[in-house]
Amino acid sequence: MTQTSEAEPKKPIWRRYFLWGMPLAGITAAFIAGIVFWGGFNTAMEATNTMPFCISCHEMKDNVYAEYQGTVHDVNRSGVGAVCSDCHVPKDWTHKMIRKIKASKELWGKLTGSISTPEKFETHRLSLAMNEWERMKATDSIECRNCHDFESMMPEFQKPRARQQHLNAMEVGQTCIDCHKGIAHKNVRDRATDEYLEALEAPNPAFIREVPQIYLDSLAYIEAVEAEEAAAARAAETANREAVQAQIASAVDAAIAEERAAVAGEVTEAAAGDTVGADVDWTTVASTDLTMFYPGQASFEWVQNGKQHGGARPLTKGGDQCTTCHAAELEAIGTKIVTGSGGKNDELEPTPIPGKRSIINATVQAAHDADNLYVRMQWPDAPHAPAPFVEGGKMDPENQIKVAMMISGTGIEMGDQVGCWSSCHADNAYMPFAPDADGIAASGEVASRLEATGMITKYLTESRTKVEVKGRRGKPQGGWDQLKSAEEIEQYLADGTFLDLMRVYADGSGSNGYLLDRRVENGGEFASQATLSAGMWTVVFSRPLNSDTPGDVPLEPGKSYTVGFAIHDDYADARFHHVTLDTSLALDDPDATVNVVGQ
Repeated sequence: MTQTSEAEPKKPIWRRYFLWGMPLAGITAAFIAGIVFWGGFNTAMEATNTMPFCISCHEMKDNVYAEYQGTVHDVNRSGVGAVCSDCHVPKDWTHKMIRKIKASKELWGKLTGSISTPEKFETHRLSLAMNEWERMKATDSIECRNCHDFESMMPEFQKPRARQQHLNAMEVGQTCIDCHKGIAHKNVRDRATDEYLEALEAPNPAFIREVPQIYLDSLAYIEAVEAEEAAAARAAETANREAVQAQIASAVDAAIAEERAAVAGEVTEAAAGDTVGADVDWTTVASTDLTMFYPGQASFEWVQNGKQHGGARPLTKGGDQCTTCHAAELEAIGTKIVTGSGGKNDELEPTPIPGKRSIINATVQAAHDADNLYVRMQWPDAPHAPAPFVEGGKMDPENQIKVAMMISGTGIEMGDQVGCWSSCHADNAYMPFAPDADGIAASGEVASRLEATGMITKYLTESRTKVEVKGRRGKPQGGWDQLKSAEEIEQYLADGTFLDLMRVYADGSGSNGYLLDRRVENGGEFASQATLSAGMWTVVFSRPLNSDTPGDVPLEPGKSYTVGFAIHDDYADARFHHVTLDTSLALDDPDATVNVVGQ
């Protein structure tokens, strides 16, 4: 038998070659399937990041989306808006997957109906917000920094408060969510406990970043511009003041001539007196401009309470002074408060006085000789704005103006940071937690020791066993009735823990005293005068540089003192005054805000 040999048919190429033990066809098919799967998966994943998907359920559309509409993250001048995923979903794949897995728990809320109504959603709102706060804190607010970045911020385009807080954030390790809660949705920060917020918002050393040189250059540039503008404004104010002084001199001459000519008459406008500080040549003493603003009910407790005051943490934890954030915005602050606004809930002025000015632009000059301090303040008078809650419209009809200067002693809580604010409490007269006459009388011995009847005067926290700052569980802020023993208070006075207080009244009379457990007049040596001429008030007062009277702060060369000034104008009383923030004063020191020049 004859046998023939035939070649076996060749296998198709996709079955002929193998890679890692697998036919090339299988690998190719798997590769194509992987691309299709990945494309589909990624497409589906990105679809869940769109705004239509996020608000496809009424729980989101009717609640958080409604709050988001109209915010700066929705519409703004640049036309760049942020959708839900920009803030709530990380960009990198790993963290995005983790976020998606965690977010799947939110479907449970949908299925069970736990947030199906506005009332139910509101019940869970705080816990939902806390989840987001904690997530963003853990990631150093990475979603915020996808669009915003510390290193790209230019101080010259920011308000003074913002530029300072961003600088602090870089230096101490703060992150965006520490300060910026509720910027696109309802802010529920106030519902969280103080303990929780303190732990959550504490600086994280891992978040500290080097301040970029471009940031420092921009900061130096804008500070130089602002200094130049302030110098120009001071020059213009000086020229205006000199013109006013010329008018005053003319009025003085006319008044003198009238007095000499009159047989029996009364000069209605007093000339600038020359009894106090008669030997001081005020023309050689540089003046300092004081922007005195209207503070309303902003108490010492209020400025320390983060739920009420956004700058509480920099003040209490960072050691910032009030002027660190607010020096350049006093007029804006005063305008908001005096018109019935101010504070997170417009709580700082519940009883506005129509027409009351928001600021007083005053000047102060200070000089000294071997024995005494001399201070001269001037500011323009203003039309009368009657207080609607007082019969006759004048709270203090006997005094059109009152002027006060306070010098911080030693050992006062945040005394160098807040100045005289340390004595302004939430339960003083006309403040939100002020006790009525019956409440004061009911305190018995405390009222007797404070010599209080219808009102509680200013006091220092050091004089109380406890002062309620946070107002937890509905407790009133302040601590007027938590008075320490007489022996403890006497020791504070001996140690210099008090506010030295000097006051001048409209008729030129004055008083010297101090603030500790209450306002006290100590009878220390003091001279003063006050005059109104040509629409300009001039107040001059003097006191010894070194006095052994209890309650007087001795003024020594080489030392800097924190002082505060207040003007009650237009027959005002109690908190309805204008004040300065922390101000430095020193003898013969040009670096001090108020330089007391030797004569």
